Amino acid sequence: MLEARDLQCERGGRTLFRQLGFSVEGGALLRVAGPNGSGKSSLLRILCGLLAPAAGEVRWQGEPIASLREEYSRQLVYLGHAPAVKDDLTAAENLFISCSLAGMRPAADALHQALRRFGVPHGPMLRRLSQGQRRRAALARLALSEEVPLWLLDEPFSALDAGGIELVNDLLARQLAKGGAIVLTTHQDPGIAATRVVGLG
Repeated sequence: MLEARDLQCERGGRTLFRQLGFSVEGGALLRVAGPNGSGKSSLLRILCGLLAPAAGEVRWQGEPIASLREEYSRQLVYLGHAPAVKDDLTAAENLFISCSLAGMRPAADALHQALRRFGVPHGPMLRRLSQGQRRRAALARLALSEEVPLWLLDEPFSALDAGGIELVNDLLARQLAKGGAIVLTTHQDPGIAATRVVGLG
C-alpha cells in the first residue's frame, strides 16, 4: 500500500498544496487531476522519492520511503511527462538503460518484443522518430514491468494517438487485475475508471 500523509509542496516560494493525504491499495488506480502548475508532477516526484516534501511523508507498506531507499525504488516504475530518452541512442538501448537503472536486466528478445508491442522500431536513433514514437519508446518500459507492484505515471497519454492510448489502457487494466497499484496524472479522460481522484489547485 502507498500512503501519503499530510504532504506539503513548495516550489519557487509558492505553496502548491498542503495537508494532502491519501492511500492507494493494490488493484487501485488513483488519478491526480488539476490545472497546469498545480503540483501534479511535483506530487509524483515526491511519491517516488525524487523530491522531498516541505512537510509530511510518504509510506510504502507502512514504512517511510526515506528509510527504504533502494528497496522502494526497485518496487516502482516512474515515468515522467517528458520522455527520459537520449537522442543519440536507439530505442532498444534507451530501454535497456532505463531498465538497468531500475535493477532489471531484460534479455534483448524481451526488449525488442516490448518495443514491437508499442510499434517502435528498435534500430534507428531516437532523433529520427516522431514525438509519438518517442513517447511509446519510453512507455515500452511498462511492458517489462508487470511484476513491479507500483506504477507512477505522469501524463502517460501525452503525444499518443488512439491506438497508443488503447495499448496503455490495456496494460493499466492488466496491472490492476494482477493487484498492482497505479497513480497517474492526466489532462484528458484516460478511458479507464479511477478508483479515486485527487484534485489539486
